[in-house]
Amino acid sequence: MIEDSGKRGNTMAERRQLFAEMRAQDLDRIRLSTYRTACKLRFVQKKCNLHLVDIWNVIEALRENALNNLDPNIELSVARLEAVLSTIFYQLNKRMPTTHQIHVEQSISLLLNFLLAAFDPEGHGKISVFAVKMALATLCGGKIMDKLRYIFSMISDSSGVMVYGRYDQFLREVLKLPTAVFEGPSFGYTEQSARSCFSQQKKVTLNGFLDTLMSDPPPQCLVWLPLLHRLANVENVFHPVECSYCHSESMMGFRYRCQQCHNYQLCQDCFWRGHAGGSHSNQHQMKEYTSWKSPAKKLTNALSKSLSCASSREPLHPMFPDQPEKPLNLAHIVPPRPVTSMNDTLFSHSVPSSGSPFITRSMLESSNRLDEEHRLIARYAARLAAESTSSQPAQQRSAPDISFTIDANKQQRQLIAELENKNREILQEIQRLRLEHEQASQPTPEKAQQNPTLLAELRLLRQRKDELEQRMSALQESRRELMVQLEGLMKLLKEEELKQGVSYVPYCRS
Repeated sequence: MIEDSGKRGNTMAERRQLFAEMRAQDLDRIRLSTYRTACKLRFVQKKCNLHLVDIWNVIEALRENALNNLDPNIELSVARLEAVLSTIFYQLNKRMPTTHQIHVEQSISLLLNFLLAAFDPEGHGKISVFAVKMALATLCGGKIMDKLRYIFSMISDSSGVMVYGRYDQFLREVLKLPTAVFEGPSFGYTEQSARSCFSQQKKVTLNGFLDTLMSDPPPQCLVWLPLLHRLANVENVFHPVECSYCHSESMMGFRYRCQQCHNYQLCQDCFWRGHAGGSHSNQHQMKEYTSWKSPAKKLTNALSKSLSCASSREPLHPMFPDQPEKPLNLAHIVPPRPVTSMNDTLFSHSVPSSGSPFITRSMLESSNRLDEEHRLIARYAARLAAESTSSQPAQQRSAPDISFTIDANKQQRQLIAELENKNREILQEIQRLRLEHEQASQPTPEKAQQNPTLLAELRLLRQRKDELEQRMSALQESRRELMVQLEGLMKLLKEEELKQGVSYVPYCRS
């Protein structure tokens, strides 16, 4: 862990090391600034292992650290930012197979130093919540549409319309990323950046926002963002074609074909660095390919397009409703993890004096509680589904039927409250057991030598550690799936009540 004092020299050294390794990749020789910027950010993304994290993992980590509802303008300390990054990468290692584990401490340190270099170059030790969210949403892996939807939720109002002031703030923060990799002259922030993207006389909804940023070409100041995702998608694409300049027998990544020279094709390294041979010139128009199709497949596609009456061009994204739905308040079902200090027991590895067998029993009791909770949620979901399928139109119901429905709704709300309370208790127990288990898994040599019995108990604990963690992970994943089903069924119940004309206060976030 990086503390406020004692490791500033190491911090600067690690920061210089990251940029030195980036320079060693010889990326500055790429002649086009868009490709140069995207390649540099892709290098940082992979070096910090953020390409293994998607936007949903980022949202979950922000929520566990109680940053989801925090004022975006509040500034975070380095210690709290480090806690967020620790959550991201420790959770990532739990999802990864044992043969593909990452070096968590190194990933945290590299990403922390890069964020400080980008958003706190003066060294004040503070970064705003908004900047952290925008940086993580931009640099993480996953689909660009999901990331843009999350970004739009941060810069729009409650009616689903983009606020131009927040979009300008988004550009100020996100364009610090190219500046951090020394591409500020090409993609630094200017006052004209926001005006060049959208007309301020027009209301911008989610669909318009996605249309603009996912278009070809996108806004000039953000042209590197979709290219960053295309780089990730074609990284392992194989082209069985010889490069016309370096004469490599095959290509990986992008492939470029000249539109003037016959059968002149370049690999991405030769094209990016401006290599040309024979009658070919860098002024010739080149077409970029992200996949390889055999001549037979090309002929088949051409015939199918010529015989097809409808347009084969797919939309860039699905159409979303202009008015966002108010989310159900499920905050108490999966409460956020309490924020702890760097010296808290979350990161400590001391051994308890006694009680290791009790830890094992408690974990098994916690698993049994989770099973009971799953049965309750599944029973309630089946009850909601049965009531929704057997419901009748409102005009065919009499007054006693309506009163019975109101009583049933009241019972359902009571059941939801009971489930929430049970979930809170179980998750608190899981958190306590996780801390105790982490403490028990790494004993200090002094205490181990003083208590040989403890060593034997710890050996048994280590044997069951993987099994218990897998069990807990499976139960939590199952619980999340049940929560999604519960939310959908509650929406169906709400729609049914609106059809019946019953006055019912929806269970929404205040």
